[in-house]
Parts: sequence; structure tokens; C-alpha cells
Amino acid sequence: MAESVAAGRIRAAPPSGVGRLSLSATLAVLEYCALNYRRNWRGTLFMTFFSPVLFLGAMGFGLGSFVNTGSGAGGAGGATAAAVGAVGYAAFLAPGLLAATCMQTGAFEATYPIMARLVWTKVYHAMLATPIAVIDVVAGQLGWFAIRLALVALAYFVVMIAFGLVHGGPIALLIIPIGVLTGLCFSAPIAAFAATQHNDNGFALIFRFLVTPLFLFSGTFFPIEQLPAFLQPVALITPTYHGVAVTRDLTLGTAALGPSLLHVGYLVAIFIAGVVACRLTFTRALVK
Repeated sequence: MAESVAAGRIRAAPPSGVGRLSLSATLAVLEYCALNYRRNWRGTLFMTFFSPVLFLGAMGFGLGSFVNTGSGAGGAGGATAAAVGAVGYAAFLAPGLLAATCMQTGAFEATYPIMARLVWTKVYHAMLATPIAVIDVVAGQLGWFAIRLALVALAYFVVMIAFGLVHGGPIALLIIPIGVLTGLCFSAPIAAFAATQHNDNGFALIFRFLVTPLFLFSGTFFPIEQLPAFLQPVALITPTYHGVAVTRDLTLGTAALGPSLLHVGYLVAIFIAGVVACRLTFTRALVK
């Protein structure tokens, strides 16, 4: 296991566990996460690989056939059809699903796995008994989140190409790092929250009142302009909306530099705030 890495491979941390970032120690934490995933990867197959095919088949082409014909003109169906334009609903939906699924994956990875290592198995505490410091734990864990999210985004992107849903040319490849960044905007702050918990009661609230509403109402399935007027400003400040917006523009070939930079800048700011919160709460939880 990573926590038993020989001390000679990494620099010594102070006894308090609070030290400077070490690349070798961070990689040791990342190695532990990868080895742990190697034993459990089968349980993630549905979300990572099968979910894109099922969602795009059912929602993009099944429901999408009604949206493409403007069913419900004058109502939600007609408005969505107008927003979709000539590309078809599947092409409109696919990049939104990529960003939203990265959000879901990032949120889940930052809940039960973090609590298990902090409260149930005490893996993080064991790591601090080696030359690994708290900052290395945080950096290694966030690095693993990025790898998991990259797998999810890559799987969606491959499915999108197979279905002929990418119209933006080579620049559309950027939706993979954008999907990773969108997921990290949830992984980092939720991991910070998980480090303050002693049981998993709060996780149900996160998924019920945060993740699920954002999945449904942040522009993934229809433009946020179709939301009630008082909810549109709420949607605009959510990281999911910005992730969906920039991935969709890149996929459809409608991206403009200014708006795209604003979307990405907002996501980076949320992620940085989450990293700072992670460092603080992990230190409080692990250093006594």
C-alpha cells in the first residue's frame, strides 16, 4: 500500500504532519488510490462506460426525435427545438451530459471514499505515520479525482465521436479537460466537507438537494432560459452551468474566446477555493 512506501523514496515531513508539498509523497498517495481502484474498477463500469451509451440512446435519440420535430411548439419542446437548431438534440445534449456526469462522479468520489479513509479505515492517518504530509494527501487525492474524471470524460467523448455528435473539429478535444475541471469544482469542496463529518448522513443531502437539481436544471437537457425567471440567476452561478456551456460551445463549434475564458475562469476560481478548504479541513481532521 502507498502508506507503507519506504521513507527513502520521499522526504521526511515534520512530526505534526504539516509540511511542504513533495512530488514523491504526492505520487505515493496517488499510487495508493490507483491500486485501490484496481481492485474496485468493475463497480464503476456502468457509470464510466455504459451510461454514455444508454443516456445518449434514450435521451438524445429517443426523446430527441420529438424535440427535433419541435413537438410541443409554443411550449418547452418548441423552445428547446429552436435552441437546438440544425445540429439535433443528441448533439445538443451530449456535451451537457459529459459535464454533468463529471459533476456526479466528482461528487461521489469526494464523499464515501474520503470518509472511509478518514473515519472507517484511517488510511490517511496511517499515511501521516510515514514521511507523507497533509498537503501531500490532499494533492494526491485531488490528482486521483482528476484521473477518474478524465476516464469518464474520455469515455463520453469516444461515444460522442462514434455517434457523430462532435461538430467543433479538433478543438472539441478540450471538452475532456473542461469536464475534469467541472468535476473538480465539486470534488474539492465536497471532500473538504467530508473531512468535517463523522458519519455519512450529510451526503444524502448533498446528492438530493445539490447534485440532482444541478444535473437536471443547469442547462444539461434544455437551455436555462426555459427556467422560471427567478431561477435563472441561480443557475448562472452554478459551476455545472459554466461547464455545460463551454463544453457545448466547443463541441458544436460555436465557442468564442471571451465567453469561454469567463466560463473557465469561474470554474478555476471555484476549484481553487475548494483546494484551500480541503487543505484546512484535512489538516484539522488529521493533525491533532
